[in-house]
Amino acid sequence: MGRTLVIGDIHGGLKALQQVFERAEVMDDDQLIFLGDYVDGWSESSQIIQFLIELSKKQKCIFIKGNHDAWAEDWLSAGTGPEVWLFNGGQSTVESYADFSHQDKKIHLDFFREMKNYHVDSRNRLFIHAGYSSMHGPEKEVYSSNYRWDRTLWETAAAMDKKLSKNSELYPKRLLLYHEIFIGHTPTLYIGSKTPVNKANIWNMDTGAAFTGALSVMDIETKECWQSDPLPLLYPDEKGRNV
Repeated sequence: MGRTLVIGDIHGGLKALQQVFERAEVMDDDQLIFLGDYVDGWSESSQIIQFLIELSKKQKCIFIKGNHDAWAEDWLSAGTGPEVWLFNGGQSTVESYADFSHQDKKIHLDFFREMKNYHVDSRNRLFIHAGYSSMHGPEKEVYSSNYRWDRTLWETAAAMDKKLSKNSELYPKRLLLYHEIFIGHTPTLYIGSKTPVNKANIWNMDTGAAFTGALSVMDIETKECWQSDPLPLLYPDEKGRNV
């Protein structure tokens, strides 16, 4: 059995994924856990999905669904998407599917539909795109959209007093449910970091690949991390989600 590697938000950056896989020397016996937001941003969203479909045929992969993936899934299903999605990277996704046949789009739609809302491993580590609001964990979440949109979990951990003991009545109960939690969704660039950030027992793997940051991969056991070049360097003629 190889390593278990967790991968942050990709946002259409196939070049970054291929580069960081080379740097991490990913092998076929490594298990790969993707935290979502595969699409919307750089120009290769459909190519990313095709790459992941092929990748999953040769090694164990777990694909978590992000908010941008849910948008893309709706578009592939209905043929239309909301303006807010198109403005936030969706237009590049639509354009990337220009040469895809109806059957190929159906294969991708099935792939989106099969993505997981979250994953808990044998060591009680949670992998989820954004977060959850229920005090009893994501399995008791009333609003499933929180899996892909919630930022309160991360904001709670980021704002905590580092000296706060887990035995304290003030310690956030949501954080006590899991040994570790791995998330994406909220770029670490927002708090001035270009690398994955650990707050309490949460690891934030979204290092801003949609914007000016890099794509990050981490070994969940050793916490060794690998990064691609910043995405604007890999796509010099594109803006990604930078406005």
